[in-house]
Amino acid sequence: MSPRAVSEEGTDHLRQADPVMRELIDEFGPLSDVLRRRGRRPEEPYGALLRSIVGQQLSTKAARAIWERTLAIFDGRVPTPEELLAVDPEKLREAGNSRPKGAFMRSLAEHVLNGELELDRLDELSDEDIAAELTAVKGLGQWSADMFLIFHLGRPDILPVGDLGIRNAAKQAYNLRKLPSPDRLKRLARPWRPYRSLASLYLWRSLDNQPA
Repeated sequence: MSPRAVSEEGTDHLRQADPVMRELIDEFGPLSDVLRRRGRRPEEPYGALLRSIVGQQLSTKAARAIWERTLAIFDGRVPTPEELLAVDPEKLREAGNSRPKGAFMRSLAEHVLNGELELDRLDELSDEDIAAELTAVKGLGQWSADMFLIFHLGRPDILPVGDLGIRNAAKQAYNLRKLPSPDRLKRLARPWRPYRSLASLYLWRSLDNQPA
């Protein structure tokens, strides 16, 4: 089945399963490829994971700026693991990365080089096994794994319960008194299965219309 057909099937399911999702879909319509990527360029797995580390706990705008400055160290391209390990860590700091993030980036490079993380075979694994492989790398937590599953591998049923934006959007969309806990968000999301990734994209989209 083509990605477009899967998307149409997903929006049909969400509209029927949840009146709040139906309102969001009716308001925003089909999501473009740009909105589905949330500003991320198509990247190979290693670059996608590096970018995920850079973007941890940052706004989309700040993460994009620091990522661009990080790439500038390597002539505007994603560095190979060897190049990342060879660069002076201070240059990563000057680009806006904290010392821990610099160490996490180096940890990722080391895992790839020594074969502990085989990026080319990740897509053969289940969502759970991919998350386990990624979170074994220092600095890659469940949030990073969820972002990789949604935006790089296009897995359809991922719910990033640790994402503050998703929790804020759910609070607003469902008129909750406080931010939903991960468990409450999981309960809210039960009707969305097996298209929780698409539902998450609509929640993120709803934040784009909020006043700064």
